[in-house]
Amino acid sequence: MATATVDAILDRVCEGYDLSPAEGVTLLKQTDSNIISGIRDTADKLRQQQAGNTVTYVINRNINFTNICEQHCSFCAFRRDEGEVGAYWLDWAQIREKTTDAVRRGATEICMQGGLNPEAKIDGKALNYYIKLVETIKQEFPQLHLHAFSPQEIQFIARLDNISYIEVITALKNAGVGSIPGTAAEVLNDAVRKVLCPEKIDANTWLEIIETAHKLGLPTTSTMLSGHIETPEQQIEHLEQLRLLQQKAIANNYPTKITEFILLPFVGKEAPKPLRRRVGRDQPVLKDALLLTAVARIYLGNYIINHQPSWVKLGLAGATEALKWGCNDIGGTLMEEHITTMAGAIGGTCMEVEDFQKAITTSCQRPYQQRDTLYRVF
Repeated sequence: MATATVDAILDRVCEGYDLSPAEGVTLLKQTDSNIISGIRDTADKLRQQQAGNTVTYVINRNINFTNICEQHCSFCAFRRDEGEVGAYWLDWAQIREKTTDAVRRGATEICMQGGLNPEAKIDGKALNYYIKLVETIKQEFPQLHLHAFSPQEIQFIARLDNISYIEVITALKNAGVGSIPGTAAEVLNDAVRKVLCPEKIDANTWLEIIETAHKLGLPTTSTMLSGHIETPEQQIEHLEQLRLLQQKAIANNYPTKITEFILLPFVGKEAPKPLRRRVGRDQPVLKDALLLTAVARIYLGNYIINHQPSWVKLGLAGATEALKWGCNDIGGTLMEEHITTMAGAIGGTCMEVEDFQKAITTSCQRPYQQRDTLYRVF
């Protein structure tokens, strides 16, 4: 593709036009460093126009309440069978202890997700267990925002209890869930999903549950697991699905919508061997993640304003570099992180606010500001 053609594409998006899928693929397939620099600069310019110059972050804690899971995703080093070495299931006291510690350390958010444990029921109902998870936190700490339970977990509850997604989401919202993480998206292409996560919900179900949450007044995030077996065309298909979903929420005036996009590059060091061998490397390729970060900003930024890298997967240096490629947010402190770390990530499990601030100042000389889950700044 001639430089002039890429320049024409970038000129159009700077005027406010949306990338077409074909144009998105064109940008992702560039290999010339000068052209890629132009894509980076365009993403950075759009970031400034759409989200401003301030880099935001949230003080939060991850609570992965169990790693016992009925599914066997090909990329996952976190899951265990019940009784297997390393399997765990937090009790109510442990969840309260972790939450109390998070509040003491200034957290405004608890992000809570876990494995799909078919024994996680109260009075024979999965929904009762998940409501108790929420109430264990919210009754003692009503001020905390609870960002909890992926679309996969919502489908799991609905399937076990033979109820609708609407019933599950409504009950969780009434109990105190404030937003839903848009994880389990992986890549929204069912051919890819058959390799990565054949037991997981399909792409349309993920989209349906996210849209249902928006209709019911629960905001969500959005993610993509990248850098494994997917093609540039499939990456753009994923971004297109997210853009259409957000456009629908806006057009239909749903009470909530997607708040952010997070790119999650694949970490394979401890992943199951078949996928690890197929991918052929243990850690993300930073240059590939950065180009996709930039194209995601260009593709989605008119509709999903906030873009965030994963410091757990890229390391803090990689994540702060992503601030020059279209990201306006550095993510959360997490305090503990198990899923990616058990896959062999080198980014760490906890980030101090001071480390965020120093890295932002050093890497890009932009101001920083604490935010809450819904991007309201303090």
